[in-house]
Amino acid sequence: MQIRAVLFDFGGVFTPSPFGALDTLAEELGADPELMMEVIFGPYGADTDHPWHRLERGELSFFEARDEILALGKERGVEADPIQLFTSMDHGSARPELVDRVRSLRDNDLRTALVTNNVKEFSPVWRKLLPVDELFDVVIDSSEVGIRKPDPRIFHLALERLGIEPHEALFLDDYADNIRAAEALGIRGVLVEDDPSSALAVVDTLL
Repeated sequence: MQIRAVLFDFGGVFTPSPFGALDTLAEELGADPELMMEVIFGPYGADTDHPWHRLERGELSFFEARDEILALGKERGVEADPIQLFTSMDHGSARPELVDRVRSLRDNDLRTALVTNNVKEFSPVWRKLLPVDELFDVVIDSSEVGIRKPDPRIFHLALERLGIEPHEALFLDDYADNIRAAEALGIRGVLVEDDPSSALAVVDTLL
């Protein structure tokens, strides 16, 4: 079936993944990376009442979520501060090959969407990294719509706003459970790894 739109995650696609930064920070602190992941982000492949999930749904402020995460870390005997994690990351610019590819897709009459699990307070930062309004027909920020991946409702919302059916969409994300959730709806998924070139090659093949 013909692809009419391509959906993109933000972190881990247009920028390096925060999960990689977490592994690096855990190594620097001499902590277990799996434990750090569990404390800061919770079971990320599910949608739960973990403070980070509530933050990404816009139900908590960043500092409310941070206080709860610090308390969880104290209970588990690990120093897990989201501020320390995100200040350790490079926020310099979006990957130019991804920005160029989105422009190319739009030049070829494909619709585009950004579907991101994000934090309300981070919006002024990440929106400066790429020309959002120029690149995307639809922008769905979990903290604005109150739904986060992998909840299928966020994909249904994207499809509705784009005016397309699931089989007419591709979705790029760096987290495998998000890809699986999209594929369960009939959207074709492409996993983006540290080097995005292989994912872009898959997109070219599918198109």
